[in-house]
Order: sequence, then C-alpha cells, then structure tokens
Amino acid sequence: MRRLSLSIAAIMLALSGSPLARALPGPGVIRITQRQVEDARIDLGRHGPSIGDIEVTRALLYNTNITPHPIGHSELLCTFTGTNSRICSGVYFLPKGKIITGGSLLYRQFYELAVLGGTGLYNNVRGTLTVTSLKPSHPATDILLFRLLP
Repeated sequence: MRRLSLSIAAIMLALSGSPLARALPGPGVIRITQRQVEDARIDLGRHGPSIGDIEVTRALLYNTNITPHPIGHSELLCTFTGTNSRICSGVYFLPKGKIITGGSLLYRQFYELAVLGGTGLYNNVRGTLTVTSLKPSHPATDILLFRLLP
C-alpha cells in the first residue's frame, strides 16, 4: 500500500510539470500586434484571382508594452473560394505555446477566426481571434485580439 501511495505521488509530481498542468486556468484576452514579413499568392487555374488560389502569410508578433522585440510569429494559409473569399488556417507561435485558428474571411482589413486549440499554456483553449488592420500594406500591420476560454 505504501509503495502504491509513493507511485501515485510520483505520478502527480511528474504531471505537475507537464504541459497539461500549465493550461490556461480561466478566460483570458491577449492583445498584440503583428507585422507582415512575407506574403505569397500562388495563382492556380485561371490567370488572376480565382477559386483555388493559395495565399501564404508570415508575420512577426509584438507586445510593445513589454518589449520592442518580436515575441513570436504567425503563419496563415488561405485557399480562395471566390475572388476575395477564402478559407484560412493559422498558427500563432507565442512564448508559452501555440494558438491554432481557422475560418473564413472576405477582407483582410477586418476579420474573425475561431480559436480551435493550442499547445503549452493554450492546450485547452477555444474562443475567437479578431484581426483589425492598422496599415494595409508595406508592411501590413494588424491588431490581434484573442478572446480565450479554457
């Protein structure tokens, strides 16, 4: 019986250092900015904007209240379903884990995606990401507002 108790205690101690133990404990909001560093559009099918074209975007993430240096980066992959409409999936690489998003958008100036989950601190999250453009080009700069629920 004593051996079983020690084994359970050892397992509990091991789990306390695991990513599961460091999950977001309650609702939270993350407000950061992103600055686009790369953008490519792959023109498939008919020449010019058309269904099936792919857009890949990479950006650096900033929280200038903490540091002027990037705190992470993002990667967004979109497949066009019309001239402007697209279905997108994204990953936001933050210091304490990744946040995974997905959904549809029509205009890059303002859109909302679902938060589908994550890793590390964000392994149990769901919620929304609202993106608002501050500067649409050269380089594009956006405000990101994550509203997260455990």
